[in-house]
Amino acid sequence: MGGFFGVVSNEDCVMDVYFGTDYHSHLGTSRGGMSIWNGSHFGKSIHNIENTQFRTKFASEIPDIKGNMGIGCISDTDPQPLTVRSHLGRYAISTVGRINNLEEIADSVFSNKYIHFMETSKGSINPTELVSIIIDQENSFKDGLLKVQEIVQGSCSILLMTPKGIYASRDRYGRTPILIGKKDGAYCASSESCTFANLGYTSEYELGPGEIILLTTDGVEKISPPRNEMKICAFLWVYYGYPSSTYEGMNVEMMRYRNGAALAANDNVGIDLIAGIPDSGIGHAIGYSNQSKIPYGRPFIKYTPTWSRSFMPQDQNMRNLVARMKLMPIPELVSGKRLLFCDDSIVRGTQLRETVDLLYKCDAKEVHIRSACPPLVYGCKYLNFSTSRSEMDLAARQAIIALEGRQPESLSAYCDPDTEEYDAMVDCICKRLNFSTLKYQNIHDMIDAIGIGKEKICTYCWNGKE
Repeated sequence: MGGFFGVVSNEDCVMDVYFGTDYHSHLGTSRGGMSIWNGSHFGKSIHNIENTQFRTKFASEIPDIKGNMGIGCISDTDPQPLTVRSHLGRYAISTVGRINNLEEIADSVFSNKYIHFMETSKGSINPTELVSIIIDQENSFKDGLLKVQEIVQGSCSILLMTPKGIYASRDRYGRTPILIGKKDGAYCASSESCTFANLGYTSEYELGPGEIILLTTDGVEKISPPRNEMKICAFLWVYYGYPSSTYEGMNVEMMRYRNGAALAANDNVGIDLIAGIPDSGIGHAIGYSNQSKIPYGRPFIKYTPTWSRSFMPQDQNMRNLVARMKLMPIPELVSGKRLLFCDDSIVRGTQLRETVDLLYKCDAKEVHIRSACPPLVYGCKYLNFSTSRSEMDLAARQAIIALEGRQPESLSAYCDPDTEEYDAMVDCICKRLNFSTLKYQNIHDMIDAIGIGKEKICTYCWNGKE
C-alpha cells in the first residue's frame, strides 16, 4: 500500500522526517526514501527495505543531512521520492495509491515526442514518474494535481515539495487519508496520525476527497476544495492502519474493539480462551473478550526481535515461512484448551492454516476462527497492497470454484450472508483450513463499527460494489 510523511519547519526538520517516515513502515515492504530541501537543492536517498528496517538504512546518513523541509515515503512498489526539474520549477514528489491505466496514460503522453520514461529492471514504468510527467504538462502545480485526479483510474494521493512549500493532494475519492499536524514553528502532512504524538504534533486538519492544500510554516493554504463523494478504504480500520491512528475522526483501535464486540454478540460457541492473531487481530479479539466476558490470553507470541514486520519479504513462499517462524506457541496455554482466534481477514488462508496446525500439534482441543471482516471475494482495484495476488488465490474464490466446479457468472449469492451459497462457501473454507468452526463479520456490523456512514466507505473487496 505505502505511506508518506512531509514536514515544513522554521528549524531543521530532518529528524522529524526520518522518524515520521519510519512510523509508516507497517504500510510497505519494498522501498524507503527521503528528500530534504536544504535551501539550495533537493537531497534524495532511497534504499531497499525488503530485508531490513527503514531506520537501519538511513541512520548513518542522518547526521550529514540538514534542511527545513522534507518528505519521506515507505513504498510497496516503486522507488521514491523522485526529484524533478521542469518548466514548473524544481520539486520532489511521492505518491500513494494504484494506477490501473498506467500504460494507457503513458501511451497518450508519447504524443509529445520529447517525453520518455526510465524503465525499471523489470521493464515497468515508475508510477510516481508518470504522475510527475502528467503534472509537468500543465501550467501550474494546481492544474497538474487536478489533472492527475481526473485521469488516473484507481487512486493517487500525492506529496509534492517545492522550495515554496509542500503540496498535499488527496486522491479523488479519498481512498487513502492525508492528515495535517501542527507544532510550534512546523506543520506536517502524513498518511497516519500515529506519527503525531511522539514528534510533538497535534492534529490540525484532514484533507477531504480530492482536496489540495499547500503547507508552509504559515499554515494550511487551501488550493482546491474537497469533492463531494468519498470512498475511503474500510481496511484502514480493519487491518492496514496502525492502532493509534485516526481517520475521519474514528480511531483504529476503538473501531476494532467495537468490531470484535459485534462479532461476539452474534456468536455462542463454547470456548476457554480468546486470542488475536498478531498484530492486527489483537484489537478485534480484545473487543470480543470484553463483550463475551471470556478471558483474553496469548497462547502464542510473535518473536518481534527479528520478525517485527508482519508482511515482508515480497516472495510468497518466504512470507509463509516467516509467518510460521515468527509465532512461538505457549503449550501451557494451548494444551487441552478450546481456543478462539480473531484475525483481521482471511486472504489465501495459507498462513492461518499453518498457525492452526501448529496449535493442534501443541494439543489444542479446538481452534475456532473469527474473521473481523466478510469473506474477500474480489481483489482490490484501488490500492497497491494486493497487486501481487490473483483473485483466484483468495480462499473464498477457491471455495466457490470447488463448489461450482467452475467460476460462476455471478458471485452475488456468495456475498450475501443470508444465502445457502454463502453458508456452503464458509463451510468449505472452514474444512479446507482445518478450523473447528469459522465465522466472518457481516458487512453491516463492520460498517457500523467504523461509524462514518456506509456511503463514505469502499466495500468492493467484499461485495464488488464501487
